[in-house]
Amino acid sequence: MKVDVLLGLQWGDEGKGKVVDVLTPRYDVVARFQGGPNAGHTLEFNNQKYVLRSIPSGIFQEGQTNIIGNGVVLDPILFAAEARDLEKSGIDIKKVLKISKKVHLILPTHRLLDAAYETLKGSAKIGTTGKGIGPTYTDKISRDGLRLGEVFHNFAEKYEAAKQRHIKLLAALGFDTDVAELEKQWFEGIEYIKTFQLIDSEHVINGYLRDGKSVLCEGAQGSLLDVDFGSYPFVTSSNTVCAGACSGLGVAPNKIGEVYGIFKAYCTRVGSGPFPTELHDETGAKIRAIGHEFGAVTGRERRCGWIDLVALRYTIMLNGVTQLIMMKSDVLDDFATIKACDSYLVNGVETRDFPYSIDEGVEPVYTELKGWNTDMTKMQSEDQFPQEFKDYIAFLEDKLGVPITIVSVGPDRTQTIERKH
Repeated sequence: MKVDVLLGLQWGDEGKGKVVDVLTPRYDVVARFQGGPNAGHTLEFNNQKYVLRSIPSGIFQEGQTNIIGNGVVLDPILFAAEARDLEKSGIDIKKVLKISKKVHLILPTHRLLDAAYETLKGSAKIGTTGKGIGPTYTDKISRDGLRLGEVFHNFAEKYEAAKQRHIKLLAALGFDTDVAELEKQWFEGIEYIKTFQLIDSEHVINGYLRDGKSVLCEGAQGSLLDVDFGSYPFVTSSNTVCAGACSGLGVAPNKIGEVYGIFKAYCTRVGSGPFPTELHDETGAKIRAIGHEFGAVTGRERRCGWIDLVALRYTIMLNGVTQLIMMKSDVLDDFATIKACDSYLVNGVETRDFPYSIDEGVEPVYTELKGWNTDMTKMQSEDQFPQEFKDYIAFLEDKLGVPITIVSVGPDRTQTIERKH
């Protein structure tokens, strides 16, 4: 068996949680491979809305195993709150969720460091969620991290050493070092996590594959936030592209099967950083209002713009995408004209390749298409799509070179249409 990978192709917030929920019944296992509680996967069904931060989005379907892989960073306080909310919803989470012993833990002092580093950047700040993600990955790379498996090996001593190292750094930078209240909640969270199945996830997942079980790997954030290939330095701290599934779960590259690339019918971004197709006008405000474009975790307004095919071709290439899934098509239901950026003018020279930097001198070149001016939210099949929307899909498939196999026409899991290919 091979694993299938599902990930975002833009700057995150593409709607991955809903799609994982929809696809989960086809799989035995859903495994999250990177990121932390800065990711917010929103799911809606039965008139209820749920936001998952660290727990895989397959948790709401019955019979599947869910795994938090080694590439994830975990905050015990936020995880405990999220998991207990799910328990209140009637989910036997300790039965269906397993956690890698190799996940790195977000310490209370990591949150303080995150805030301190962002403050020191001043006007060059990245727009971090302040959850301690970056400092945790920094410790991981510098080999100073604290992993969950250490709860069985002199944990208190190792925690205290990491804490004191952070406090010295914070004091030297002139920032607050009081974590007493957070620390109390943090250790309560650790005790709660110890009641779950803590596993050597790389052995478990490969064992599932040998046994013929199907596995869906769930990514967080989006490919344009990848620490290596995104719009650096305005990126996250992990590899959000398909290769991150290999390192974040211990799966060999030759075990990758289908790669589902998710994108919105337009484009959004949260926080700082370049955004070539951003709209600062009434059109951008209209997209934001109709699409309810506010961060699931932070509540921050998302910046909105037309779809960027230069960037999409780039992330499709990086990920080896085999199927495309278009989200929030219904948000554009009421636009007379739809625009798509198919190339950039970089210092006056036209290119269809994503450049080293998109900070300055990049101007989008748009193709205009006729809008469909039709409410698609009640549609049940592609046969009901207006011709103008079919033309939009055909245009995108031609420019991107990959079939769009699923189209979302609303937030509920039932508002998901699979196309015939």
